[in-house]
Amino acid sequence: MNISCGTDIIEIERVKQSIEKYEEKFKENIFTLNEVKYCESHKSQKYQHYAARFAAKEAIFKAISKKLESNYSWTDFEILNNEKGKPEVILKNKIKEIESIDISISHCKDYAVAMVVVLYN
Repeated sequence: MNISCGTDIIEIERVKQSIEKYEEKFKENIFTLNEVKYCESHKSQKYQHYAARFAAKEAIFKAISKKLESNYSWTDFEILNNEKGKPEVILKNKIKEIESIDISISHCKDYAVAMVVVLYN
């Protein structure tokens, strides 16, 4: 078993501008329907939640990009909160090499950050 980690930080304003400029196309390319529902449910802070999930996916790609051969899309990884509020990564398409992904995300007024640890074969 191998371990890899990735981290990312992004300005929330950049994600907000992309969503406002490209609307549904941006959301469809990056986020799953469940992620969009979750983010949109946080009316006044929806861009913080979008940015946090964007950073999480970037961190995942950084952790696996040089380790695994397969091609992945943004929507192959879904970031949702469990019943206790902890974010979790759900693999939408089974990726046989990945055993598990642990994630931590956070955001404030201006930035969102994510850190992941991936266990893989």
